[in-house]
Amino acid sequence: MFKMQSDFTYLMPVHFGGGKFDSETKIIQKATSLAISYETDQKLLENYIPEGFELLAPEVQVVFSKFTEINWLHGGQYNLINVAAPVHFQGEKDELDGSYTLVVWENKTAPILGGREQTGIPKIFADIEDLHVLKPNYATTVSYEGNTFLNMDFEEEGDISGDDLENLKSAFISQNTLGWRYIPKVGAPGAELSQFVLYPQGVEVERAQAGKGSLKWTEMTPMQNPNQYWIINSLAALPIKKVTQSIMIEGKAILRAMGARVIE
Repeated sequence: MFKMQSDFTYLMPVHFGGGKFDSETKIIQKATSLAISYETDQKLLENYIPEGFELLAPEVQVVFSKFTEINWLHGGQYNLINVAAPVHFQGEKDELDGSYTLVVWENKTAPILGGREQTGIPKIFADIEDLHVLKPNYATTVSYEGNTFLNMDFEEEGDISGDDLENLKSAFISQNTLGWRYIPKVGAPGAELSQFVLYPQGVEVERAQAGKGSLKWTEMTPMQNPNQYWIINSLAALPIKKVTQSIMIEGKAILRAMGARVIE
């Protein structure tokens, strides 16, 4: 009969086996990312920040990333849209600043499962286009069953270099990504498991470009996106008052998935 090993980590279906747990394991992947942040209404954004966190700025951070040459996918690739807000966490044991993940869309199943179950990142599926490039212009769209709900556009204005590039490298090399790991009860309301998780990661930036960025959220109906429309519509209701950052970066993303920990 199948028997679990105490030093292994597993994902469902467990009975086919898992892998030996190693806290030093690193996910390494080549990254091309478009990051656009914008100022919004603080009170509206705070509706999505859980108790125990303090919103540091009324800012929504939206990042498109194309990951390639991924070690754990043996050279595979996928695209991602990460939506987050800057926060301070004050718990009974832990105190830190980081980016609280509101939602992550990915276009492949494998990274969604591991990210949700192991590190508490709220990952869901969408079709995410590769960047369309006709320099100096870049664009991507995010959709579900043919219904586009996010457009991102970028017009490059020049390379970031010198001290500005060094400051950017320092800002991206180590990031506290925070998630809410929530598992509902079976056959009853409430949570079987509810905990906040720190997922340490960063990007070794090799090249960066400044430019003008813009994005557009499009509200969805239940017919267009039955399992996500309220998420999309909540984000679409946050006003884009002013774009605060718009950059394109290339480099190597390093994720310490097995180094994630519960914060309290």
